[in-house]
Amino acid sequence: MPLKRQLTPLEARVLGVLVEKQHTVPDSYPLSLNALTLGCNQKTARDPVMNASEAEVLQAIDGLKEQSLVNEVSGSRVVRFEHNAARAIGVPSQSAALLTLLILRGPQTAAELRLTTERLHRFADISSVEAFLDEMAAHEPPFVVKLQRRPGERESRWAHLLCGEVAMPAAAGGTADSVAPSEFEALKAEQARMAAELAELRSLVQRMARELGISEP
Repeated sequence: MPLKRQLTPLEARVLGVLVEKQHTVPDSYPLSLNALTLGCNQKTARDPVMNASEAEVLQAIDGLKEQSLVNEVSGSRVVRFEHNAARAIGVPSQSAALLTLLILRGPQTAAELRLTTERLHRFADISSVEAFLDEMAAHEPPFVVKLQRRPGERESRWAHLLCGEVAMPAAAGGTADSVAPSEFEALKAEQARMAAELAELRSLVQRMARELGISEP
């Protein structure tokens, strides 16, 4: 089932925290507003780190309720919340686990995702991770995208698209667009200097050839 609209970064974070905590702290799940806010603002295993207030988290919850992604649980003195991610988005639990870690920790390689999702779902190998990522990338609209490799990286990273398009890293390469203006001017000056030296050498060789009475090269 396609989402009615793209999620805000905080809505995505709330959803990711609910899925994560269901598996990592099942005794505390469903989560209270306070626990959910603390999970959103964690300093570890979060990229980017946020500092959302309970009021902001509550507003994000309301937005997620509209898309049937979060439900309010009654029957407790404290209001608690649970997710409905896999069913509402229409993906298997394996894909939901991958989406969750991409939401919480930012772009990662398939190898990194296999490690970070271990507490949510244990994948047999990297190829099985890639199979679910490829399936989500082929979905219409796509849920994830494979980013171009950045200079120095051995593997491509993946990013989620629940909040919209992500900025692609600049491709490796020596194009003029990727060179600073000052650096480009220095390269042009160096090229001009080398051309002048080559012209001088050619003139010297021709003069020596005339003095020795041999044919000019």
